[in-house]
Amino acid sequence: MTYPIRPTDAEARSLARNLIQSARFGALAVTDGDGLPMVTRIASVPGLDGLPLSLVSDLSAHTQALKSNPACALMLGEPDDKGDPLTHPRLSLQGKASFIRHGDPAHAHTAAHYLSLYPKAKLYIGFGDFSFLHLTVTRAFLNGGFGQAFVLTPDDLCP
Repeated sequence: MTYPIRPTDAEARSLARNLIQSARFGALAVTDGDGLPMVTRIASVPGLDGLPLSLVSDLSAHTQALKSNPACALMLGEPDDKGDPLTHPRLSLQGKASFIRHGDPAHAHTAAHYLSLYPKAKLYIGFGDFSFLHLTVTRAFLNGGFGQAFVLTPDDLCP
């Protein structure tokens, strides 16, 4: 069997960055308090650093799980209307979650940026239980379609 991972090139880096830039939601995987995996859909926009940023509530199970164990994964990329969903590009990011809360010096600037990309969040962005979820990426896996698998570093994702 041949090694299926291709060498990371400029095209793979560009595709991965485009998936982050264009995503408005993704599938977040966390480990709950019982040590079991859980996946949920969250809103996503590219943060000021070009990496995924989301707005989450302290009331949600996934936020509680991340407070206990910040290790997580986020998958971005949606299939088109036609064709086999497994042939469309997707990016899986592994990393650690951190939060930007109300009162944090970066909150106002982050909120303005977030709202410029996801204006519907205006309805709840000011609620006290909401904070920004920032993902510090440690490793990424790009599936660019059939036979196009890549392993990327955090530097590969930087704009």
